[in-house]
Amino acid sequence: MSVVIPVYRVQGYLRACLNSVLTQSFEDFEIVAIDDHSPDASGRILDEYAALDSRVIPVHFEENRGIGKARDAGALKARGEYILFLDSDDTLADGALKAIADRLEVTGYPDILLLNHVRTYWNTRVQASAASEMLSAAGTDVFTALERPEYLSMFAVVWNRVYRRKFYVDDHKFTFTDGIYEDALMVYRTMLTAERIAATDHICVEYRQRRKGNSMGTPGRKHFGIFEQYARLFEFLDEHPRLEPLRALLFERAASHYLFTLAREDRIVTKDRKEFFKLSAASYKHFRPRGFVLPDGSQGVRFRLLAHGSYAAYAAVTALGAARRQMSKRAAKVRTRLGNAVYNQLYRLHLRRPVDENLAVYAAYWNRGVACNPAAIYEKAKEIAPNVHGVWIVKPDAVDRLPKGLDYVVANSPRYWEVMARAKYLVNNVNFPNSFVKRRDQIHFQTHHGTPLKQMGIDQQRYPAAAKSMSFARMLERADKWDLSLTSNQHSTEIWERVYPCAFEAVEYGYPRNDVYFRATGEDVLRIRRALGIEDGKTTILYCPTVRDYRKGYVPHIDLERFCHELGPDYVILVRTHYSYGANPHLESLQERGLIKDVSRYSPVEELCLAADALITDYSSIMFDYACLDRPIVTYADDWEVYRKARGVYFDVLSGKPGETPGMTATNEDELIEAFRSGTWNSSRSAELRAAFRERFVQFDDGNAAERVVRRLFLGQNATPAVVPLNERTPAPSPTAVA
Repeated sequence: MSVVIPVYRVQGYLRACLNSVLTQSFEDFEIVAIDDHSPDASGRILDEYAALDSRVIPVHFEENRGIGKARDAGALKARGEYILFLDSDDTLADGALKAIADRLEVTGYPDILLLNHVRTYWNTRVQASAASEMLSAAGTDVFTALERPEYLSMFAVVWNRVYRRKFYVDDHKFTFTDGIYEDALMVYRTMLTAERIAATDHICVEYRQRRKGNSMGTPGRKHFGIFEQYARLFEFLDEHPRLEPLRALLFERAASHYLFTLAREDRIVTKDRKEFFKLSAASYKHFRPRGFVLPDGSQGVRFRLLAHGSYAAYAAVTALGAARRQMSKRAAKVRTRLGNAVYNQLYRLHLRRPVDENLAVYAAYWNRGVACNPAAIYEKAKEIAPNVHGVWIVKPDAVDRLPKGLDYVVANSPRYWEVMARAKYLVNNVNFPNSFVKRRDQIHFQTHHGTPLKQMGIDQQRYPAAAKSMSFARMLERADKWDLSLTSNQHSTEIWERVYPCAFEAVEYGYPRNDVYFRATGEDVLRIRRALGIEDGKTTILYCPTVRDYRKGYVPHIDLERFCHELGPDYVILVRTHYSYGANPHLESLQERGLIKDVSRYSPVEELCLAADALITDYSSIMFDYACLDRPIVTYADDWEVYRKARGVYFDVLSGKPGETPGMTATNEDELIEAFRSGTWNSSRSAELRAAFRERFVQFDDGNAAERVVRRLFLGQNATPAVVPLNERTPAPSPTAVA
C-alpha cells in the first residue's frame, strides 16, 4: 500500500498523522508525503521522519499547487498495489492497514474499497460515520455503483476509500481538478467508473474535525468553485448514457451540497450569500432531471426555494429557524451582561470610542506584576518604539512592588475598562478574562510563559487532575482572541497550534525574557550573587520544583536539611517554589538556620539563573530557559510515574535520550546526592545531553527576541535581526568563569 499524504500548514498535526501510519501492524507500505510548499515547518518534519525511516518518501514542491495536484504527484510516485489518500491532519486507526489488506484479499482485490471512519472533535467527542451500518451490510459483496447506488451517498471524500493503483493511475489516469470541492468530483467519477467495489466496516480513518484553520472553513470566493465541479460531474454523466439511472441521486447530492455550503457562515460571507444562492438556483434549474422527486421534510422545502429562485424567500425561512434557535441563548447572554453594571455601561461606552494606535496594555501571570516576556517587550519598546505608551494591569496587592514611574491600572478599576477597550496592542503571557471584548482593530499578542513539557490546552482533557473546574470551551474562546502566538522553539510551535485550535499566527522569535542570558556580563553575574549574599567560590545550586496538580499546597520532595549537610559548606542552595504557593514556614526555618536561601519571592527569576552554577528541577519549564546558559541541569523526579499519569507529558524527561533529557537524572535523594558528590552533575555525558537538548529547545533564543517582537508588533517592520545560529551565540559567563 502507498499512503499518499498532501502536506500544507499542518505542523501541529503532522507528527501524529505520520506516527499513526508508521506504527501500524501491517508493515508493507510506503508513505509518499507531498510538501505543497508549506510555509511552516511541515517540510522539515517530513525530512526528519524520512531520515529515520526509509518508508517515508518526501516530495517538496517549489511552489504551492493545491491539495489536488499534491495528491496527483503522490499517486504518480506511488509503488504500492493500492493507494490510500490520507489528509495530514487526520490519523489512521490502530489496525487499519491490516484490516484493509485482509478485506482486499477476501474480496478479490477490487478497484475501490470503501472504508469506515470516525469524526473526532477537539473536546474528545467521537462521532460514528453515518455510513457505518451501510458498510457493515455490504459484508464481502463486490458490486458497481449502478448495482448499489446507495453507496454514492457516502461522505464524498477520497480518504475514506482505497484505490487499486492499476485502476486509478494506469487504466484511467485519474487526476484532480483545480480548486476546492475537488474531492466530490473525484469520488463520483471513480465510483461510477469502477467495475468492482467492496467495503469494510472496520474504522480505518480518524477524521479530525478541525475547530478552526482548515481550508474548507475559510470564507471566500473560492467556494464558488463548487458549481464548476458539479458541472463537470453532469458533463461526465452526459458522456456515459449507461449511468442515466443515477442522475437523480447525484443531482440531489449536488443540490444538498449547495445548500450546506450556503448555510455555513465560515464559507460564504454575508455579502456573497445572495449571489451564491442565485448561482445555486441556476444550477438547480439547469441540471434538474425530468421527473425529479423532491425529498421530504425541511430539505424538500429548501429544494423548492432553489427551484423558485427567490433569495428573499430563502433568507426569510432560514432567518426564522435561526431566530428560534438563538432566542434562548441570546436571553441568557443578555442576563449575564446586565448582571455586571460596570461591564455593561462603562466598558460598552469606551468600546464605542476609537482605538488608540499608540497605546499598549501589558499583563503577566494573572496580573501579578511586571514580569516574564511582557516585561522584556515593554522595556525594549521604551527603547525603540517610544511613541507606544505602555500601561500595566496589576492586582491591588501588586501595586507596592511596582517600579517607580510605571503607568499602571488596577484590574476592574474605571481606567482599566478604558485602556482595555482602547489599546491597539494587548500583550499577555496568559489569557485576558472572558469579559474582554477583542475589537477588530486590536492586536492581541500572546507570549506564553514556558515551553510545554506537561500537556496543555485541550490535551488536558484526558487528565482530571489538570482539568478540574476548567471549561475548555471558554478557554478556546479566550484563545480565539489571539492574533500572534510567540514561541521559542519548533516544539512549542507545533504544540500550541494543535492544543489551541484557533486562527492565530505563530511567530518564532524566541522568548524576550531570555534575552538577558545572552546580554548579561560577568560583572552582572557577580553583582547578582553579591546581592543574594553568595560568597565567592561557592558552588550555587538553584532548586526549582514545579506545582503538582494532583496535590494541594507545597510538599517538599527533597529533605533539604539532609541535602545541605551531605553536600557541605562549599555549596549554596537557592530554593524557589512555584509562584502559586504562599510562604512556607519550613523553608523560612531552614533559611533562618543558614542552610538555604529561600528565593521564592525574588524577582526576576532570570537573575537567580544567572547566579546559579547548576539547576535542579523536575518538570518545570525553567529547564528550557536555563538551557540558554549552557550550564548543568539535573532532573530530580521522584514521582515521575504519578506525575506522568496525573498531568500528562509530551516526552520522557528521564529517558536519557538526546533531545529529551537535559543532563543527569535522579529519582531518589541518594541518587541526587551522589550526582553532586561524584561530579557526574557536571560530567562530559551531562554536557552531551545538554548540547542535544539545547539544539532542540534553544532554537530562537539568541538575545534579540524582544527586538524582533517590537519591530514586528509596534513598528510594522520585518522581524530583525535574524536569529543567530546556536554555535555562534555566547551566553553569559558562569560564576566559575568570573570568580
